[in-house]
Formats: sequence, structure tokens, C-alpha cells
Amino acid sequence: MQNSTIKSLLSKGFRFKKGLGQNFITDTNLLQAIVRDAEISNQDIVLEVGTGLGTLTKELAKRAKYVYTFEIDSALTPILEHNFADIENIALYSQDILKFTDREIKSIINSDFKVVANIPYYITTPILMRFLEGELPVRSLTFTAQKEVAKRICARPNTSDYGALSLACALWGDAAIKRIVKKEVFYPMPKVDSAVVTIAHNPKFSNLKERDRISKLIKSAFHMRRKTLINNLAFDFGIGREQLANILADYGIPEKARGEQLPLEAYISLGRDARFWSGQ
Repeated sequence: MQNSTIKSLLSKGFRFKKGLGQNFITDTNLLQAIVRDAEISNQDIVLEVGTGLGTLTKELAKRAKYVYTFEIDSALTPILEHNFADIENIALYSQDILKFTDREIKSIINSDFKVVANIPYYITTPILMRFLEGELPVRSLTFTAQKEVAKRICARPNTSDYGALSLACALWGDAAIKRIVKKEVFYPMPKVDSAVVTIAHNPKFSNLKERDRISKLIKSAFHMRRKTLINNLAFDFGIGREQLANILADYGIPEKARGEQLPLEAYISLGRDARFWSGQ
């Protein structure tokens, strides 16, 4: 889609809503690349978050079996209904995806699916966590994110970008930055570059109870980033420092270790330790 098309849209009375962080992709080649990054085939069902002007939606529909797309800005509804009028494998929902429960989404999409999203920077983490912490049959997540957030998602231990978000994503699947996207391909143009990130579902937990326990430990470890792991865990779990030091020692974790020093495997081991949950 070219800027001239967007200008035509503006001439019809549409106004970008700053509060929604709307930035539309103007490069057709990039739209097609995102579809390739998501590895969409004619057997795939896609849930798209952030329909925008429907340009990515149309590219997804060319490859996918069916696309369910959600757009919070109801002002775009008549434009999208017109644009999708002749496309049979697109279902438009002019609603906020964050207001849907897992049960409601399952009632709409009665199969597993892939998530694809071009979403505002400010809501990247809430959207991401909505799927990481839910119980939906999501096979993969592919989305655009601010480049700095993408680096945090894919970060490794002992780096400045590594934190609770990195671990939450790693617990759910395998994350990778597919491409860096220059800010010039968006309209209105944002202040920073973006990246396309994919997370292929590859859970590192045995069941939902274990997932929730590991997630709680991760959040606790980064409750106050400057504090040691023991201080954070003692605050959240009500376990004495001496007992915590003994637990960490059993897994070869130094007493003065900080949350950013531990790989995901260490959190999984701790999450499986009954001593953390005896008083829960």
C-alpha cells in the first residue's frame, strides 16, 4: 500500500487516533515477508490482532485457510467491510481482543491457529502475555514490535536486555528476530525502528500448574531488578534467607545471584521444588 492510498483515506475523513498508537505498514514487500515469516500455508487458521487498513489481512488470506481478524478502532469498520467484501476467508471482529476470554475465542475458532499481529508499541506486552499465559491452542506468534522490545524478548542470560519478558517467552516457545523494519515503512512514521519476531510454540513445562509456578518464580526474581534473587524470593514467598540459600545451593546457584544471571532451566528446576510451595 502506498502513502497516496493513506492520504486518500484521510481525505475521506479518517483521522489517526494517537491514543491507539496507529502506525500502518506501507510496504507491500514487507507485508508479504511477514506472512512468510509466519510460515502461513493453506492449512493454517490465523488470528490477526490489529487489522488496521486490512493490508496484512489480505496478504494472510491469500495464503491461509481462514483469517479471523480483530480491530479495536470501530471507525475503520466500514472501510474494512468494503475492502473485504469479496474475500470469503476473512472474518472481521471490530472489538478489543483483550476483552475476549479463552472460551469465547475457542467458540469462534474451533481449531488450533497461528497469531499474527501488527500492534501498537504500547500494547505489545499485554497482547503477548495474553497468549503466553492463556490456554488457547496457539501454534506460533508472529508480530511487529519496537526493536528494543524485540531484543528483550530474544535476550539471553547475563545481558542487559534479559529479564522476565525474555523468560516468559522462552518458557512458552522459541523466539527469534526475523528482520529489522525501518520506521520509514510505517505511516504515520514512528520515532524508532521495529522488528518482526516469531515465537514457535515449544513449551518447557509439563502442565499448566507447573507453568504457573515457574511463571510466579520468574516474576518474583525480577520483582526488584537490583536486588538479589534471595531478597526477591524471600519477599514474595515468605521463606527465610537461610532456607532459600540452601535451596539455591542444591541447584548450584550462588547465594548472591541475581535474576538476570539464571537461565530458564534454573527457573524450571526451582519451580518444581516442593519447598517453594509447601506454604502456598
